[in-house]
Amino acid sequence: MSDDLEDLQPVAPVGAGYVAKGHAVPRIDGRAKVTGQARYAAEIAVDGLVHGVVVNAAIARGRVLAVHDDEARAVPGVLDVLWHGHRPEAPQLAHYFETGEDFSTVPVKPLVSDQVHHAGQPVALVLAERWEAARCAAGLVRIDYQVEAHATDLLRHRAEGHAPKELDEDTAPPKPRGNADAAFAVAPVKIDAEFHQAAEHHNPMELHASTVIIESGGRLTIHDKNQGGHGTRKRLAKVFGLRESQLTLLNTFVGGAFGSGLRPQYNLLLAMLGALHLRRPVRVVLTRRQMFTFGHRPEIWQRVRLAAERDGTLKALIHEAVGETSRVHDFAEMVTKWSGTLYRCENLRGDYRVVPLDLPTPLDMRAPGAASGLFPLEVGMDELAQALGMDPLALRLHNYAERAPSGDKPYSSKKLRECYALAAERFGWPRRDPKPRSMRDGHELVGWGMASGQWIAEQEEARARVVLYADGHVEAETAASDIGTGTCTVLAQVAASALGVPLEDVRVQIADTRLPEAPTEGGSSHVASVGSAVDGACEKLRKKVWKLARAMAKSPLAGSKFAEVEFVDGKVRLHGLPGDALLLTEVLTASGVGQLEANFHLQPDEDEQGRYERAVHSAVFCEVRVDEAMGTVRVTRVVSAVAAGRIINELTARSQVLGGIVWGIGQALHEGTLIDHALGRFMTVDLANYHVPVNADIHALDVSFVPEDDRIVSRLGAKGVGEIGGLGVAAAISNAIWHATGRRIRALPMTPEKVMAPQ
Repeated sequence: MSDDLEDLQPVAPVGAGYVAKGHAVPRIDGRAKVTGQARYAAEIAVDGLVHGVVVNAAIARGRVLAVHDDEARAVPGVLDVLWHGHRPEAPQLAHYFETGEDFSTVPVKPLVSDQVHHAGQPVALVLAERWEAARCAAGLVRIDYQVEAHATDLLRHRAEGHAPKELDEDTAPPKPRGNADAAFAVAPVKIDAEFHQAAEHHNPMELHASTVIIESGGRLTIHDKNQGGHGTRKRLAKVFGLRESQLTLLNTFVGGAFGSGLRPQYNLLLAMLGALHLRRPVRVVLTRRQMFTFGHRPEIWQRVRLAAERDGTLKALIHEAVGETSRVHDFAEMVTKWSGTLYRCENLRGDYRVVPLDLPTPLDMRAPGAASGLFPLEVGMDELAQALGMDPLALRLHNYAERAPSGDKPYSSKKLRECYALAAERFGWPRRDPKPRSMRDGHELVGWGMASGQWIAEQEEARARVVLYADGHVEAETAASDIGTGTCTVLAQVAASALGVPLEDVRVQIADTRLPEAPTEGGSSHVASVGSAVDGACEKLRKKVWKLARAMAKSPLAGSKFAEVEFVDGKVRLHGLPGDALLLTEVLTASGVGQLEANFHLQPDEDEQGRYERAVHSAVFCEVRVDEAMGTVRVTRVVSAVAAGRIINELTARSQVLGGIVWGIGQALHEGTLIDHALGRFMTVDLANYHVPVNADIHALDVSFVPEDDRIVSRLGAKGVGEIGGLGVAAAISNAIWHATGRRIRALPMTPEKVMAPQ
């Protein structure tokens, strides 16, 4: 176990860089990004590049009767038009595309058959020498359809829901406890409320794009926007019947993904098809409108029933959810699970169903399931507090779970109580007048609300290699992805701290499948996983250096034990004895070693970790100002306190939580993809009509981290912060709107017409 990361100190300049033991290290890839030196998947320069433009289905359900591509082929520079009746012949590909197996591996199978499962489904690919020619030709492809009746209205078809066919421990409803229905019936205080959340789309700044390059010997080099190169490569090898060794995946820079890059999107499959067909490099970039033609956070209806004794003790909790899925795959996420994990309650029942609709298969979106499932639970707790005449924070503390309610496991660490205390103090919660409509500033009503947040803390299998060179520089290598979270910077910090070298002497190589295998970046587990692998490799490397140093002539470390030495300032020395130190460069040079290398394979101890409930927690307090005449809501203050294990880099961690809060504001007030059910298609398919928060919507955001160190989750003591920042925010805003206006709004987004609607 590395001791060098025990106490991170504030950052201080060292030469051109920063000391490794710093809470606030700027991103080491920041300059490349802001100066345009970073190259994304759509910007890779390659000779002889062919451009592919996708043609999308214009109907919600039916069949393709004919594809008329003569006019498209006549456009100068057009090389071919691929569709289901004209695509490369490959037995493995045909088998995969023409059977219904494994839609979870690749959510959209383009050019499968003549069947159309949803509006926007890719039905053809135009390949041309120039992008302009491909775009022009794509508009000339005419398709004859046989139109069939479609269904896209979740609320209308809610009764048709069924239990998802594939549920695992994460996505299944919580195991029932006691008799929730009977306890609810006899409880003295209860609430029963229905909630609705519109579908949301990811919309990262970088569009999904793929550049596939045919190399000599049949190898392929693929630049793709994804969250995990090794996982993507495995799927591509299966789909196209290739050996993984034939494929090199690179995702060096990713301009945001938020779950949309967990699995290959159809741009990658189509680029592969085009490259294999023409034996030339092919690039396919989706347009912003096409970013609305694949998965999304599903629309969902929920009902929460809470019952309590008059002192606030929860007696029954019933949480039911019905979400959308597609006709081709049952998509499931952990929606009702959270009701079984956050509060003590001896009587619990959860139910989760999905309704097949003629829409794209949903997919994971930042904090999948929790962003949807925690909203009704936390608004319900506020309603219950109102019915009890009890402070909402006091109600949560009264039902605080010291051990995991499901399974009665101890927590590996839990500082939610401390989050409540810190955030409440910084927000000024004790000054809150509990009466609705009691606070006003000019023509605006002022409201205060709060909510809890919780996310899972996981660790995945990962590998890393670290090399120390005789000139003193260090290289850390792993195929990990950095989707904008600051992973690259944190890995450099981990290596620099573990080896006691300046941060500017560390180079990190990531996002290349030729490097040691790393898991897909998702679920806020990358630092706990890949960071621990790098730390493990550094520990092995330290032992190698120590053995060489101990064997040197007249070594001050002769006869020492490994536990007695430390690595500081580019040197190895006995603890606390700076005068008897050896430079790392000196050790390698004197030993005749040009470089030392160590590999580490992190395999989580599932038995040990399984004994504990592992989670990240937060408390969120919000202030809103509501103009009743206009129905507008301004979120003027958000205070969030987060317990997420050891924070390796406070600057990038705070950025993640700040971004999550902005997402929560978007979920609460702005984001919702509108569907025209008559046409069966999404209508708000650009950033002019799909609303996201802008600078004018964001005011004072206050983020604090509660000290926490969890060596069960990871050897670094770290958990993860990618998801937790947005959780609880929408509920806190809804609760604040009630406090301001006396109106309960249970449908997201809470747009002005809902705020003004009489109740």
